[in-house]
Amino acid sequence: MKNIDVHKEIKFEFPVGYMAFHKNEAFNFQLNRFYSFGYADYDDLMDIAKHVENVDDWKSQFLLYAKKMEAVDNMLRAAYYYRAAEFFMPPYDQEKAEIYNTFQKIIHSIMMEDGIEFIQVPYEEAFLPCLRRYTDQEKKKGDLLIHGGFDSYKEEFYSTMKYFTDKGYDVYVFEGPGQGEAIRKFNLPIHHHWEKPTSTVLDYFALDDVTLLGVSMGGYLCFRAAAFDKRIKRLIASSVAYDYTDFPPKLLQPIVYLFYNVFKKYTANAILKVIEQKDIKSWYFANLQYMLKTNDPMDMVNFLTSMTSDELHCENITQDVLILTGRDDHACPFKMHDKQVKALIHANSVTDKVYYEETKASHHCQIGNIGLSFDDMSDWIDKIRGNNHVKN
Repeated sequence: MKNIDVHKEIKFEFPVGYMAFHKNEAFNFQLNRFYSFGYADYDDLMDIAKHVENVDDWKSQFLLYAKKMEAVDNMLRAAYYYRAAEFFMPPYDQEKAEIYNTFQKIIHSIMMEDGIEFIQVPYEEAFLPCLRRYTDQEKKKGDLLIHGGFDSYKEEFYSTMKYFTDKGYDVYVFEGPGQGEAIRKFNLPIHHHWEKPTSTVLDYFALDDVTLLGVSMGGYLCFRAAAFDKRIKRLIASSVAYDYTDFPPKLLQPIVYLFYNVFKKYTANAILKVIEQKDIKSWYFANLQYMLKTNDPMDMVNFLTSMTSDELHCENITQDVLILTGRDDHACPFKMHDKQVKALIHANSVTDKVYYEETKASHHCQIGNIGLSFDDMSDWIDKIRGNNHVKN
């Protein structure tokens, strides 16, 4: 029998505004990320930012604040400060695993008391880690399945789950290959054939009329999943990449092609040198190296160059689609938005929304005004489900 006692008094606020916490955009975005989802305090982040000049400072400052929060029994905040502390740490750092485990121990205890179930879904020779939270079944509207992208953990969708169960949806979150526990505990390297883990989750929970939400790199992967599995009836992408090989400006693309396909050895050595710096610039490649479970830098290049528009098979998407894009997205070029919209030639309907600076949601994945994006998603789902015009 479903547990419908899901109204524990943990309330999340979604503050409005993309704050100037730090002069470095990489640091500043991540600070805003924890703030926007309701996991961190403004004054704490302002003080932390004052003392951060490099990734080592980042770790030590967040660890300091995590322990401060534990001392005053603010365990929710402590958990996410531990998560922040390990964010920029290189994957091979043993302390990273210890901090990650501390984060999980604390947040899992809180989430389980709040009606969230932790489920391991069999996948290949391992498991896909999943979360489930039920809404009040007398008011249930439907099912929502969520996944992240390049660096997210399932636990970071806690406030998202709360929002949508309050809106009348049973919410499921999964980590696919390369993400969270799937890579840390079950050694599942990332790949772009996202229909495989998604379909496995749909099979396990017997879901056949679901809204799928993909976030960040998930905004690329979710299209691939929807192209191959029609149990996904509605698709939401928060940030779209469409084609990673098309990110560079047109004039630079021939040069990039040469380095990726002709001067491979040079490119591989350059990537290794970046990773060896062990600084904020090296984090991206170090994380991707870990997600792929590889020591060969060309595996990283091959993965990124495989993330093309052809691999999405957008011509097969017949569902209703909502695309949310920030005009000031630093991670995905804005040109990807129109390209993705135009590719959906057989979609049942396409709604695209661009957030500009005045909305405070114009950054990557609407960081700065998460609440607005959630409201827009919820309103869209209600409208589409009310229209009841999904084609078979």
